[in-house]
Amino acid sequence: MRALHSLLGSTVNALCKVSITHCREIKLGVLADVYYGNNILNGYARCHDFFLAHKMFDDMPQRDTVSWNTMIAGHVNYGNFDTAWEILREMKRCGFDFDGYTFGSILKGVACAYRCDLGEQVHSMVVKTGYAGNVYSGSALLDMYAKCGRVEEAYVVFDSLPERNSVSWNALIAGFVQVGDRKTAFWLMNCMEQKGVKLDDGAIAPILTLLDDAEFYKSTMQIHCKILKHGLDCKSTVCNATITSYSECGSIEDAERVFDGAFGSRDLVTWNSMLAAYLIHKKELLACKLFIDMQMLGFEPDIYSYTSIISAYSEDVHKNHGKSYHGLVIKRGLEKSEPISNALIARYLKSNSNSMEEALQIFKSMESKDRVSWNSILTGLSQMGLNEYALKFFGHMRYTEVEIDHYAFSAVLRSCSDLATLQLGQEIHALAHKSGLESNEFVASSLIFMYTKCGIIEDARKSFEQTPKDSSITWNSIIFGYAQHGQGYVALDLFFQMKKEKVKLDHITFVAVLTACSHMGLVDQGCKFLMSMESDYGITPRMEHYACAVDLYGRAGRLDEAKALIEAMPFKPDAMVLKTLLGACRACGNIELASQIAGYLLELEPEEHCTYVLLSDMYGHLKRWDEKASVKRLMRERGVRKVPGWSWIEIKNEVFSFKAEDHSHSHCEEIYCVLGVLMEEIKRMDFDANVKALMHDLDPMDWYCDNALLQNYDSVLSAA
Repeated sequence: MRALHSLLGSTVNALCKVSITHCREIKLGVLADVYYGNNILNGYARCHDFFLAHKMFDDMPQRDTVSWNTMIAGHVNYGNFDTAWEILREMKRCGFDFDGYTFGSILKGVACAYRCDLGEQVHSMVVKTGYAGNVYSGSALLDMYAKCGRVEEAYVVFDSLPERNSVSWNALIAGFVQVGDRKTAFWLMNCMEQKGVKLDDGAIAPILTLLDDAEFYKSTMQIHCKILKHGLDCKSTVCNATITSYSECGSIEDAERVFDGAFGSRDLVTWNSMLAAYLIHKKELLACKLFIDMQMLGFEPDIYSYTSIISAYSEDVHKNHGKSYHGLVIKRGLEKSEPISNALIARYLKSNSNSMEEALQIFKSMESKDRVSWNSILTGLSQMGLNEYALKFFGHMRYTEVEIDHYAFSAVLRSCSDLATLQLGQEIHALAHKSGLESNEFVASSLIFMYTKCGIIEDARKSFEQTPKDSSITWNSIIFGYAQHGQGYVALDLFFQMKKEKVKLDHITFVAVLTACSHMGLVDQGCKFLMSMESDYGITPRMEHYACAVDLYGRAGRLDEAKALIEAMPFKPDAMVLKTLLGACRACGNIELASQIAGYLLELEPEEHCTYVLLSDMYGHLKRWDEKASVKRLMRERGVRKVPGWSWIEIKNEVFSFKAEDHSHSHCEEIYCVLGVLMEEIKRMDFDANVKALMHDLDPMDWYCDNALLQNYDSVLSAA
């Protein structure tokens, strides 16, 4: 903010000086001289006062090429490319010749606007007017093609230049860096050195952005050596890029050393680079300390600084000052900033307390909201299970000018899945199709999940078949879908097909495969998958994979092997693994092991009601009433209450939610009347079932007749 005030102050002072000079030259009567007129014109253009600049330009009795170039360059530098292009066309109509500076300025504007079509027109003018061999025009052409991603044309222009300076080399290297051609970029850097052109920050800084993985750590060290050799370590752009590169290559220690060594030449970007490095490596406490240090040393954080530190918020680290960053934002007057408000919304939504109310308050207070704002709230509502609100929010979103993108479709389809609202899900599917996003991997995955949850596996398969099959996201979803529908063999066939088509497998793929094996009772096959994950596929088993394997053994009644697997895990089991084993104990009726596991769980999650309920039910099933009563008493003492389950029903495209003994619906009397009739019918059918069991023991033929009657009854129910 201080820098901004300083800039505004300097601009105002500069404009005052230009105005004073203008008045003095009017008084002296020298403005008729084009030289003096161009100086005043240049002053107004540099101050971005285009009203006075155009008035001055229109009033000039004489103009030359410099006058036109000044106006073109002024608008290009301010980002008014369309106006600059119109001035160029007017210059041509008025019969003025273009020179190297004309082409250089307009090509800079073309590059910034990514208007390669207009750039080609300028290229033809450059050739026609004989400026193709001009270093200034040639470098501008090269830079234009490179920034527009047309690196082949950029290289042709580069190759035709009669002489090449560091600007030409840097522009070409930057072009190949932009398209991600690492090999060519490094080759050009080596050629540049062999030709005797000294490396500078314009070549080194872009090259470093390509070194963003652990496999490039040695390359980063080599480039760092070149930086020290050429004395470029004091250049802030090089220093910042080096910090980022070391961080992304996995070495936070080297990033710290570069940062510490740049004490005298740090700028705000240097601090932000180190801040980002700490956050990438999950060192939130060091990031917080750095955030404070930069302010103590006189560096005012910018929007990037605030969004980074807010986004990295973790309740485990910031227990004692959860809302301190929010308060700091308000204190600095930055609460109106869209990116910062979006970061705050995301921070509240991912906190353990699920502060939806605070997130909504920030959302409502925002003067302007972008797609990120809307999508964050929609996703938050969906992830927190507030699915009815999510559907209503999506409806409001559609009536705004905000574009519905794949994030929004994915979130609302998740809510349709949780509510099992097939009709509404199909309508959103049609909307996604109309928007051209049906084949997006995230939308397709959500569609597969929605149809799977609604029991329509055939439509889930159709959605899968209609999408490109180069991403693991959709493959994982369809494998999960078939696994959950008990079609484990189909799921495994899809896995092997996925391997055959060389789609990259990930850890979620193996969760899906192990789930399929578990549901089909393929214990040996599932164990082979678990044991071969790291050796054959390079994927280290995670907690969720062991949880699937425990479930696999538990469903097969092999509790001893499940327990042995947990004991052999390379890390301590979390609540998810223990809950899976507890569920297996319940299925196998092993109350002793269940009590032991429940004890661990009650220490890990003393407020989680599921463990108490599960253990209580097991004791009740075995008629161990004293133990059941002690569990109930422990729940009361700890203030733990069983969370009631909710159900949903969709009637005439409207979703109704309810729970046991719920009387909130306006027609609850009629609903309970019908429920009473149904309960009586269930009791009667239960009595009939007991009678049929008795008759089955007496006469097989009677059983056959009763079975035929039951089938007939089923057909009547189906028709009804």
